[in-house]
Amino acid sequence: MIPEIAVKPGSERAGVGRAAPLFLRAKGCHGLSLHRVIETPAVYRLVVKWETVDNHMVHFRNSDDFQEWRRLVGSCFDAAPNVTHSEVVASFG
Repeated sequence: MIPEIAVKPGSERAGVGRAAPLFLRAKGCHGLSLHRVIETPAVYRLVVKWETVDNHMVHFRNSDDFQEWRRLVGSCFDAAPNVTHSEVVASFG
């Protein structure tokens, strides 16, 4: 899962550190990292490593922890996150 998140100025990284345990204890979550887009500093990408898409879309999204995640960071969003899922097809180095 890689949501692209536009944040309100001054709220960068707010809540993500506190919310990390919500993801890490979720079924199928194998870690997460927060990336800032260099060309657009108000845009971040939260990269969450899920075992399956269902672990994200079914199990996590329907959990109380998802509601808590949105409570912690929802006020920081400048727009609704654009969420995509991807898979590694090649890796080098």
